[in-house]
Amino acid sequence: MPKYYWEDFKVGDTLEFGTKHVTREEILEFASEFDPQPFHLDEEAAKKSILGGLCASGWHTSAMLKRMICDAFVLESASVGIPSIEEIRWKKPVYVDDVLSVKRTCIERRTSKRQPGMGLTRFAYEVFNQKREVVMTMVGWVKYGRRHADEAVEA
Repeated sequence: MPKYYWEDFKVGDTLEFGTKHVTREEILEFASEFDPQPFHLDEEAAKKSILGGLCASGWHTSAMLKRMICDAFVLESASVGIPSIEEIRWKKPVYVDDVLSVKRTCIERRTSKRQPGMGLTRFAYEVFNQKREVVMTMVGWVKYGRRHADEAVEA
């Protein structure tokens, strides 16, 4: 049985979670597979770039965010997937030895018109480094099963 259903996410609620230490090896491994640009793969090239040092791909940062989201609540929820990501912004580079954390804010919710047993929740995420600088933001919808699908709901 899931711990979290659509009803458990209220507009305005926030949750802070995650601690992800970013390693050189992870940056190189991800970049070599998915984003083989020099500033993600070569420390000397990265030092000479506008980024000033080896840093994670924005897509790698997105993947690390997804993992922290899963660990914090999704794996214990009635989530049935993400119908859309509206916005991703990479605000600052994520460097070797950065430690990432996340703040999630529920910004909107509604029941599904086509699937009454489901509800949609829109979240805004902020990803921080250890200095509490925002390195990434993301806004998107998640679809969850409803605990009491037969009851009328005020969003």
